[in-house]
Amino acid sequence: MRALIVEDEARVARRIERMTRELLTNRLKSLTHVGTLNEAKKLISDHSWDLVLLDLNLNGDNGFDLLTTVVSESFHTIIISAYKDQAITAFEYGVLDFVHKPFNRDRLSQAFSRLTAKEKTETNAVKYLAVKKRHRIQLISIEDIRYIKGAGTYSELLLMDGTKELHDKSLEKLEQLLSYSFERIHKSYLVKMSEMKGISVSSGSKYRAVLKNEELIPIGRTRYKDLKERWV
Repeated sequence: MRALIVEDEARVARRIERMTRELLTNRLKSLTHVGTLNEAKKLISDHSWDLVLLDLNLNGDNGFDLLTTVVSESFHTIIISAYKDQAITAFEYGVLDFVHKPFNRDRLSQAFSRLTAKEKTETNAVKYLAVKKRHRIQLISIEDIRYIKGAGTYSELLLMDGTKELHDKSLEKLEQLLSYSFERIHKSYLVKMSEMKGISVSSGSKYRAVLKNEELIPIGRTRYKDLKERWV
């Protein structure tokens, strides 16, 4: 795992770095620290990351100026900030967790555990997914997404109006962020449960989700039983 710490207070940065090395141990391939928004933007643009730990106040610069960019990337973002009142907005933009300063080792460990957690959580009330467009970032409302299809290391967002948008995060990472409202019904599909109206079963034990727009999405055999119980 390649991690980037964006924190302007050297003492706090050293504490985050020490705890990160202790908690991630052999999972950590590299750990880099920068103290300014401009340094962070350059490193994020020029290198590949798996995790960014971001403060929201960087020598007077607003970390939210970077937030829409980082949440559109393939990696997860964890906010570490004293500005607790900004937690809801950060979650709405698609961060994995918000760690309030002052924090302890257990709280940071809890945040790191979400990197691989599979259980559903109500905490991540994501309202937008940020996608890269030419020379800008576009925020796509979760309300406008019908389902999401895996496309290798990327994901396709299938929108209510029939259009598609490409997101840099994998289906697995989006599942972690959206598990409160989307269901992984197949290895290649995340479906918004409010858009699903039933299940179709055809010969050969082929299962498909029937969406409100009558579109049919395949259901994996291992996931059929759980879904069926919801529609009995």
